[in-house]
Amino acid sequence: MEKSVEQLALVKNRIAQAESEAKRTEGSVVLVAVSKTFDAGHIRPVIEAGQRVFGENRVQEAQGKWPALKTEYPDLELHLIGPLQSNKAREAVALFDVIETVDREKIAAELSKEISRQGRAVRLYVQVNTGSEPQKAGIEPNDAVAFVERCRAVHGLIIEGLMCIPPADENPGPHFALLEKLARQAGVEKLSMGMSGDYDVAVGFGATSVRVGSAIFGQR
Repeated sequence: MEKSVEQLALVKNRIAQAESEAKRTEGSVVLVAVSKTFDAGHIRPVIEAGQRVFGENRVQEAQGKWPALKTEYPDLELHLIGPLQSNKAREAVALFDVIETVDREKIAAELSKEISRQGRAVRLYVQVNTGSEPQKAGIEPNDAVAFVERCRAVHGLIIEGLMCIPPADENPGPHFALLEKLARQAGVEKLSMGMSGDYDVAVGFGATSVRVGSAIFGQR
């Protein structure tokens, strides 16, 4: 059996355990398997083991492998979890089912235009820079609720959730708690938070999806 398939089973079991410990409904947390830098040959065994939701960081890389895989497996769901450049909005809307990294006005405007033009019901999340890290993408926490409202009122976008990547050297718990609070204030239901090192913690703070790469596919 492929190592990644064994690891996938371990991650799913750990999510189920975290759901149980948090007294949440079994299966309420979606696993997004992060397949960036891995080719179709590495991804296919994980698909065949039943995984259907995947995440990629770059539009261009995803274009090289996912159109064929999505033709082969029509029920796959693909998430963009890396920063989106406005000049890639057309390609992103065409390929991805969920874009988790809406974080500025220009991106919101471009996505609105492309979603309307292509007629694709792409699901959208606003990325929040919970640690206010200058090198990291995401809207500032103090601006997040107003930005979600502008996405709706000005750009006609449906924002279904918030996403964050806590600072690597900090306890993620307060960042997850902040995202959950902002989601309630903004009136959105989905929370994309938690990665390979802390996804079980994120489940306890209300994550509706976790983004796990290296714990499934190994180190890049």
